[in-house]
Amino acid sequence: MHNLVKNIKIDDFDYILPDTKIAKHPVNERDHSKLLLWDSEECHTHVFYEIPELLSADDHLVCNNTRVIRARLRFPKPTGASIEIFCLEPHNPSDYAVSFQTTSACEWQCLVGNSKKWKEGPLSLPLGSDGTMLKATRISSTADNMSCIIRFEWDMPDTNFADILMLLGELPIPPYLNRPTEESDQTSYQTVYSKIKGSVAAPTAGLHFTEEVLSRISSRCSGISEITLHVGAGTFQPVKSANIGGHPMHKETISVTRHTIENIILHLGHIVAVGTTSVRTIESLYYIGCQLLADNSERDIMVGQWEPYESEHTVDAKDALQAVIDYLDIHGMTELNAETRIIIVPSFRFRIVSKLITNFHQPKSTLLLLISAFVGLENWRKIYDYALDNDFRFLSYGDSSLLYPDKSTNK
Repeated sequence: MHNLVKNIKIDDFDYILPDTKIAKHPVNERDHSKLLLWDSEECHTHVFYEIPELLSADDHLVCNNTRVIRARLRFPKPTGASIEIFCLEPHNPSDYAVSFQTTSACEWQCLVGNSKKWKEGPLSLPLGSDGTMLKATRISSTADNMSCIIRFEWDMPDTNFADILMLLGELPIPPYLNRPTEESDQTSYQTVYSKIKGSVAAPTAGLHFTEEVLSRISSRCSGISEITLHVGAGTFQPVKSANIGGHPMHKETISVTRHTIENIILHLGHIVAVGTTSVRTIESLYYIGCQLLADNSERDIMVGQWEPYESEHTVDAKDALQAVIDYLDIHGMTELNAETRIIIVPSFRFRIVSKLITNFHQPKSTLLLLISAFVGLENWRKIYDYALDNDFRFLSYGDSSLLYPDKSTNK
């Protein structure tokens, strides 16, 4: 199974996406976007605010409460050139919350734009009219030479790194929008339930929800739980290899509370994931549970890219999730913090997610492979052809879909 999965051809997941189908801005009212319902057999067109009535009373939603940070900093050079530093994830301290609270210095893994213009020495950016500066120093390159470790330093009383980003940073909207960030993006590119700072891209399936829609779902269904997965720049990384086996999946940090895991156990068979980030987090919990059943000592927890395909996993989903709760209890923790590189492609067996709310994704992307794994190899193209033929808007600011799983493969 492992080698068969790695030989999946990315060209089989291509389709023509005209630029006119890519939404450059959201609709005026979040919940007035279009909603495609795939009921495992055919497509139907709805409006997103109808989604509470399209869910069942037993359904339990799981949302990603990450919040997008103003991760892009632009440092001007005396020559007139500009060096763009894109903060990816904290390096020292490596904990997001701790890094944001530092008050004089921290180090981040960053992408550097126009790096050839940055020969040596630190870069500086004015923090205020009193001459205080934010200084950026390139410490080292990462092992793959794709990014750098940058040390940021500042001397401004009562100012932490979160304040620095709010003051000087720019919200990093997706590059395929081909436009600068606008003031409206500060609100529209955040979900209404975003809380935990750390993402450099929004979990866009959640952008359609309003407080009113969430309230109706809470009253009609079995409730809503939250997880945290900080979306990295890897979400925009194209698949450059001919076969999916040549694509290195990016690492993402996940956090799930004991309470959320309890809710997932209680509602197994009726879990509705809001977005692919929620899917990746929820399904990673299963493999974390399998690891802990084999060895529950305190250690760093990581789900490998190919772990779901490397052996036959026979552990029941409830038992795997209970193992995670037991691990938390043994170590006196209320929240699981882990990392995942999981890749979800056709032949993946979904252990926990029963329905999926998601936007329409780019051709030849790992996200499209995830959709195909969920709805079935033959069905993803039916869904996308229907969306293209019926004027659905695509990508981050586009329309949404509510997908049922392929009956033949997700039992």
